[in-house]
Amino acid sequence: MQHAWQITFEKIQKLPEPIPGCPNFRRVPGYKVYCCGQPTIAGFEATLNKVCGDIYPKDGKIIWLNLRQEPSLYVNGEPICARPPNKIGEYAELGNITRDIAKANEVDFLQVCEKRAEENGGKIKAVDINKKDIELQVKEIKSLSQVIEGLKEKFPGLVHMRVPVCNSAAPMETDFDVICSTLVGSSVNTPIIVNDQAGLSRATTGCVAVCLFKEFQLSASYE
Repeated sequence: MQHAWQITFEKIQKLPEPIPGCPNFRRVPGYKVYCCGQPTIAGFEATLNKVCGDIYPKDGKIIWLNLRQEPSLYVNGEPICARPPNKIGEYAELGNITRDIAKANEVDFLQVCEKRAEENGGKIKAVDINKKDIELQVKEIKSLSQVIEGLKEKFPGLVHMRVPVCNSAAPMETDFDVICSTLVGSSVNTPIIVNDQAGLSRATTGCVAVCLFKEFQLSASYE
């Protein structure tokens, strides 16, 4: 049975000058490429406002690559995910998870959590980073897909692409294919945001791949 796991935890933030609700946000110097952990709903909007600044139009194209394998939901604006019991507080290695599988798992996870809340007086049980049982009072519950659709009201050019990547191994060739196909047609100035859970290993690898793509774009622009 999958457990609901509270994604955010104390000391997840490792960098100075944080964006509230978006762990370990930073920009790759010289590129409009950004790296972060899984944001809260408010953190999503704060991050998009940050990358747009005062110059880039909020209705312009913004690409967000999500490298997580786990299905994610938002309870009262805070992210939770589904994890096997033996993967709580550890790196999740969930095997060959594709984008379609991740989206289908998210739909199932939402249905399970809604049913559990309905049967338990509006509450669901979850587990924190220390494997401690907690109970969440559900005032609002949304899937990640629903959150993204809501953000498109203010940022209609937002493109969100799931690229589920294993934490402890290199991305597969198909992962690089998905990243490249998503970036094709974007401009050199298109902001690209890459997230995993905490904004560390997988997100950094994804940023390197995006920067390489940007380098090819820059080189081609001088030919």
